[in-house]
Amino acid sequence: MGCLGNRRDWSGRSRSSWQGCDMNSWPRVPVSDLCSLIVDCVNKTAPSVDQETPYKMIRTTNIKNGRIDLTGCRSVSIETFDKWTKRAKVLRGDILLTREAPMGEVGRVNFDESVFLGQRVVQYRTDPEKLTSEYLLYSFLSPDLQYQFKRHDSSGSTVSHIRVPDCLKFEIPLPALGEQKRIAAVLSTLDAKIDCNNRINAELEAMAKTLYDYWFVQFDFPDTNGKPYKSSGGKMAYNATLKREIPAGWEVGPLSDWIASDKTGDWGKDTVEGNYTLGVDCIRGADINGLNGTGTVAAPTRFILEKNKGKILAPFDFVIEISGGSPTQSTGRLALITSETMKRFSQPLICSNFCKAISLVDNSYFFNFAYLWKSAYDKKVLFGWEGKTSGIKNLLFDAFTGKHMVCMPPQKLAQRFFDFVSPLEIKKQKLLRENDKLEALRDWLLPLLMNGQVTVA
Repeated sequence: MGCLGNRRDWSGRSRSSWQGCDMNSWPRVPVSDLCSLIVDCVNKTAPSVDQETPYKMIRTTNIKNGRIDLTGCRSVSIETFDKWTKRAKVLRGDILLTREAPMGEVGRVNFDESVFLGQRVVQYRTDPEKLTSEYLLYSFLSPDLQYQFKRHDSSGSTVSHIRVPDCLKFEIPLPALGEQKRIAAVLSTLDAKIDCNNRINAELEAMAKTLYDYWFVQFDFPDTNGKPYKSSGGKMAYNATLKREIPAGWEVGPLSDWIASDKTGDWGKDTVEGNYTLGVDCIRGADINGLNGTGTVAAPTRFILEKNKGKILAPFDFVIEISGGSPTQSTGRLALITSETMKRFSQPLICSNFCKAISLVDNSYFFNFAYLWKSAYDKKVLFGWEGKTSGIKNLLFDAFTGKHMVCMPPQKLAQRFFDFVSPLEIKKQKLLRENDKLEALRDWLLPLLMNGQVTVA
């Protein structure tokens, strides 16, 4: 690829400061010469405690795509924390690299929590006179270093992993400190905008969830006078099936009463082959969190039979994972399909054959159904509705939806909830679409900046 001259930068402004340069002009230096600390974790499992504490263990699953997510970290006692941090404490600015399960994920510590490292995590602390931690982060995320991680994979035929001594040998291109800071500033600006969008989406989701709980769990929806129904003395009736009081007049029945139809998944072919000519993007279980805004989406392009076009997803469909899961994660993850969701893709959508899609009898209940299902999932109810075939867990979908009893609010109330949540979901999906573009731009710029093909003045 040739060097880039005067062109549009990531903000859309014309910049003459994008300059071509000699990509071989920077020395390549081992990270061991640039860090004041490189420490591997203790090679055993720390004992956790049942109650929540301020002391957390970061595991490999908490490190992904340049970020460290403390969600799901195990709590430990202060005695365990003190014992396991004798070798080194984790400080803001440290870079963490996973050696195994998965291999090659990296993140930067941007918090001041009391954390320590679980198994198979390596901690890097840069020498500030030689290397900035932000530059090391993006170096590790670059294709060059990702290739080095794979080259040092010593697994053979077992699980991919990097040996501890090899974690000292990775070589990065080393420009002057000022250039390091300018490179990191461009890439971190993009990441900061992505993080900002994610925080907005989390707030939007919290608003919708709070209203759902207020109206349909606590039953304090607006009564005819606009006052909270239950708190204002609205009539309640005990329901023996649910074993609780619900608003008088509300119907109780299985989730299957809400469902009009379903669509089975498809996998098709990876290229045009015979009658497999209809190009689609295929949503897998691994993409469901990304559709909801808490992960990545990497739906592959597949080609299905023209006669199977009835499987193509439409607005107001749900995609549900029916096979897969893990010992700690049940099947049954759910994603909403809206017109805004579909704008994130270049082709029609289907779901894979490890998922299924459903549509409702009445779309007014679209968001009610979503939160009902997610509530059951979060409470781990779906673990009780799984079978196994050849070692793979399968959701007993018909049995679950036919026997899981819920109360159905009046249609007018469901419509009011829909009218409140719908613009929030539209905003959320627009921000996720923007994030997709920002991530693509960052990933395009990253290797150009990190190998010296482009500099920023």
